[in-house]
Amino acid sequence: MNETVLTPILDWLDIAGIAVFALSGALVAARERQTFVTMGFFALVTGVGGGTVRDLLIDAPVFWMQDPWASTVCLMTALIVWFTPVRWWDGKLLDYADALGLAAYAVLGSAKALAYGIPPLPAALMGVITGCVGGVIRDVVAGRPSIIIRPELYVTAAALSAAITVIAMQFAGALAINNWVIWIAAFLAGFAMRAAAIHFELGLPSYGGSSYGRKQEPSLIADTKDHSGDSSPGSGPPG
Repeated sequence: MNETVLTPILDWLDIAGIAVFALSGALVAARERQTFVTMGFFALVTGVGGGTVRDLLIDAPVFWMQDPWASTVCLMTALIVWFTPVRWWDGKLLDYADALGLAAYAVLGSAKALAYGIPPLPAALMGVITGCVGGVIRDVVAGRPSIIIRPELYVTAAALSAAITVIAMQFAGALAINNWVIWIAAFLAGFAMRAAAIHFELGLPSYGGSSYGRKQEPSLIADTKDHSGDSSPGSGPPG
């Protein structure tokens, strides 16, 4: 493994991605009026799910088993959600925050895979898996439709960040480009694509020729049930 690939820049991207995805997981539990234990579980599996699958596939030590900050960030995020009203997180703000986490994790996943000697194409796929699998686990456990089965640009944005990371790092030495420049550019490209998809409701054509029009798509944490009130889940679930 080339340890020089894993730098403080990627460490910060890692923490940012964990926090954002843990937040989305905790908010799903809050929408479902679950207990704090369930909320912490959702925050943890969403925050570290993608990275765990990546590390198992590339035969690396599972990152949150080595770094105590990862699980700490997930549980602290759940604690913040527990004591705040769900309405604070309504709207598109969380979608944009999720876009930040998606791009960060895609860059981190592909760069780490390369560091462990994974060939370029599988390394790029590891970036996509790192960015998307945590949310898939969250949605499956919650019994809700996953964003990856909607036509809007989500996996594509992760793929863009991962592809730029992998391709550019193959030529970084010849072009005398620092890795951190590549990582920042790849992160910004993926985030810009996902942010544009959120704002303009952009998507890929679906099978059969139908296109993705400008219609209101549910938020990542859209409530699927009718709950009365919008008080903080810290008051506990209804008796």
